[in-house]
Amino acid sequence: MQQENARRSNRERTEATRAALMAAARALFIEKSYAETATPEIVAAAGVTRGALYHHFADKQALFRAVVEREAAEVAAEIERATPDAENARQALLDGGRAFLAAMATPGRTRLLLLDGPAVLGRAAMDEIDNRHGARTLREGLEAAMREGAMKPAPVEALTALLAAAFDRAALSIEAGAAQADFIETLGVVLDGLFLPTP
Repeated sequence: MQQENARRSNRERTEATRAALMAAARALFIEKSYAETATPEIVAAAGVTRGALYHHFADKQALFRAVVEREAAEVAAEIERATPDAENARQALLDGGRAFLAAMATPGRTRLLLLDGPAVLGRAAMDEIDNRHGARTLREGLEAAMREGAMKPAPVEALTALLAAAFDRAALSIEAGAAQADFIETLGVVLDGLFLPTP
């Protein structure tokens, strides 16, 4: 029992240290950018030693990737929470699009996922991350619509990539001050063009 408690205590300390590093890094990456953030600043903000940083992450880029991966997972989770009871595939895609834009309005998220992410990790790594998270939810929605026979058939990977790029551009425009309602209305128009008329 004592050994089990010690293991749990060690695991909890490990998780707490990792969480502190990621929270401190996220705040600094948003405030200063990845390039302008130094590892000594991160460890000072997290209240841990430099050794603790390198125990959990190989380097600053590995820490950045962990932060980006978590942000992408949170976006996907928000999309999935918004779409469990949609009455049809079109509504699920519309609700998912709304949820994506709302999730991307979290301060700093567009910078991490759409600007610094590709610059620091490269486009291929960001596509790999997105394909496990946000793009995955979009692909699943499109596949469901095609299975239902509700959507015009199209190569699903190409359609996912095209729509994901449009969503990303919309998120950047909204952050710059464009009206979110305009993009949601336009999303409905785009979906209407993809879906077959209801018999």
